[in-house]
Amino acid sequence: MATFLYKIGRLAFRRRHIVALIWVALLTLAGVGAASAPAAGNTSFSIPGTEAQKAFDLLEQRFPGASADGATARVVFKAPAGEKMTDAANKATVRKAVKELGRDAQVSSVADPYAGHAVSKDGRIAYASVSYKVSAMELEDPSRTALKDAAEDAHKAGLTVEIGGDALSAAPETGATEVIGIAMAAVVLIITFGSLLAAGLPLLTAIIGVGIGVSTVTALASALDLGTTTSTLASMIGLAVGIDYALFIVSRYRAELAEGRSREEAAGRAVGTAGSAVVFAGLTVVIALVGLSVVNIPMLTKMGIAAAGTVVIAVLIALTMIPALLGYAGRRVKPAGEKSKLLGGGRPAKKPARPNMGTRWASFVVRRPVAVLLLGVVGLGAAAVPAASLELGLPDDGSQPVSTTQRRAYDLLSEGFGPGFNGPLMVVVDAKDSARPKAAFTEVTDEIKGLKDVVTVTPAQPNKAGDTATITVVPNSKPSSTTTEDLVHAIRGAGPDIKAKTDAEILVTGSTAMNIDVSQKLNDALVPYLALVVGLAFLLLIIVFRSILVPLKAALGFLLSVLAALGAVVAVFQWGWLSGLMGVEQTGPVMSMMPIFMVGVVFGLAMDYEVFLVTRMREAYVHGEKPTQAIVTGFRHGARVVTAAAVIMIAVFSGFIGSSESMIKMIGFGLAIAVFFDAFIVRMAIVPAVLALLGRRAWWLPAWLERALPNVDVEGEGLRAKDADEDRELVHA
Repeated sequence: MATFLYKIGRLAFRRRHIVALIWVALLTLAGVGAASAPAAGNTSFSIPGTEAQKAFDLLEQRFPGASADGATARVVFKAPAGEKMTDAANKATVRKAVKELGRDAQVSSVADPYAGHAVSKDGRIAYASVSYKVSAMELEDPSRTALKDAAEDAHKAGLTVEIGGDALSAAPETGATEVIGIAMAAVVLIITFGSLLAAGLPLLTAIIGVGIGVSTVTALASALDLGTTTSTLASMIGLAVGIDYALFIVSRYRAELAEGRSREEAAGRAVGTAGSAVVFAGLTVVIALVGLSVVNIPMLTKMGIAAAGTVVIAVLIALTMIPALLGYAGRRVKPAGEKSKLLGGGRPAKKPARPNMGTRWASFVVRRPVAVLLLGVVGLGAAAVPAASLELGLPDDGSQPVSTTQRRAYDLLSEGFGPGFNGPLMVVVDAKDSARPKAAFTEVTDEIKGLKDVVTVTPAQPNKAGDTATITVVPNSKPSSTTTEDLVHAIRGAGPDIKAKTDAEILVTGSTAMNIDVSQKLNDALVPYLALVVGLAFLLLIIVFRSILVPLKAALGFLLSVLAALGAVVAVFQWGWLSGLMGVEQTGPVMSMMPIFMVGVVFGLAMDYEVFLVTRMREAYVHGEKPTQAIVTGFRHGARVVTAAAVIMIAVFSGFIGSSESMIKMIGFGLAIAVFFDAFIVRMAIVPAVLALLGRRAWWLPAWLERALPNVDVEGEGLRAKDADEDRELVHA
């Protein structure tokens, strides 16, 4: 592989005009497609194979025209102090607002609070339910404006008015911290390379790669039902790995220049050696992201594939566009050890009086491997302790910032009608096979009324055919509580007895039941997903490192870092530690997708550092150095660059903590802290300590497996053989 990539690097360097033109054309094409494509909205959320989804599909079939997937809004009214919503003036104000809402062409129905008993017992709070004919993503701006105007008119009349539901949902805002993250990455690159131009190349190529990837996602968003979160994730992952991959190739290029090679030869060597590591590191990330499809949640699958596509683009750009741009830069990119005129007068830097920091740290670790290993494992174990208290759920209006009208509406409804009112359960009774459907509906209603934690059970609402009905159940506890989850299981547990008595089947759905089913589905998929992703990556790393113990150590180190990162997420977003600093206004359950998502993404990113750092060690080892000496050599050449890459990735991910979307905020924090744990504790401390303890056994591989594995030549042995042949030719000449 090294020889093949070497040829690609030299070709891209020589044919830089064509390479640059191709990438600019792709960026333009993707940009035009994104600009002309319909805007993406909130992606539809379906969970195949769950009871909640089965009930939703049944409603679509048995209640045609009911717009089961239509947008909804709850306009919540609160009377001024000393007044009640049943006062004549307040009644008139509310009914005027209901009349205004009903005029909208996209509204299918508006429920009058006074006709539907939607007034709290103390009379201070009431709400009007608004149902739309179209989904939230299809809702037009005039309809949203009409909703806000009706609420504003009631507010001017003296009432407190807030709006909940998905009708006002908006695209998440990432905030200025995303820009700060990119700026921090630029500073790290300048410090690493000592050159503005060399630092600018990884940033430029990463931005181009993300531009192509995100524009493609945007262009396909409407056709493939991709939500705004999909493009945000693609940009997050693509930007981080794009900078890192380019960083490693530019760094190796400067090292090759320092050894006296020509610029074209140095570009070829950089792509042949560091580029090989980039290819395999990218493959591990792609495996982890595409592997999310085994969970069988369409939204998660789309997010993973979109992010994987952006990673593939980042790899291709690093292998082709970086050497092309290095050709354009010419002598302005200095060899390692020299600084630009702006930063160092163009003079070669003085040789250090002592070894660099990476060498000193590695030397310390190989002298004290047991102490370093124990300290690293105990530290990560302590950070992982909160993960034992992990509670899973999906975000609702209760997790929104208190500054939003959705959150204030949520709080008003909890105040007036109880915490469970924000998460009602919908029980669907399928009595098609029952001889007495009406009796079946009554039986189900009476059965549910006798369960614990039930506040209200509405009468059954049958369809026109009379063979299916819906029953709304309001729990006594909030949607994300374990008590509500127990109630859902209790209703479903009563299903077999009811079917035996009435031949009717009951299904529980609604957002709360859907959240419970999602959490269960994700929990069930975690072990198979781990086995698939870690297994495939393990085989890939055996090929790269030609060792059994090194890939095994890499996988175990990853598990430590991801558990510690999950512990940190629980501490901040569930327990509330440092929540003010992180901008977390509402603590609660961790997003259901977070554990499996972190496993996928963090595993791919963790293997990046493993490949980049350990391939340098193996390169030194196979060329004759002792195991401990090879560890030090690997750190001497790779520690500075890996450190810079980790800091950049942490900066980029941290930028998304400023998002207004709780899901994006949590993902940004989780990935940032996971990269910190994995890069600086696992890869920089635990890995060299374990390798020092294993010695030569670390690189052991059974002879039969050695013969069976393909030789991918990540270390560039083919290039060294080429040098030896050239030297022999010179001697004979």
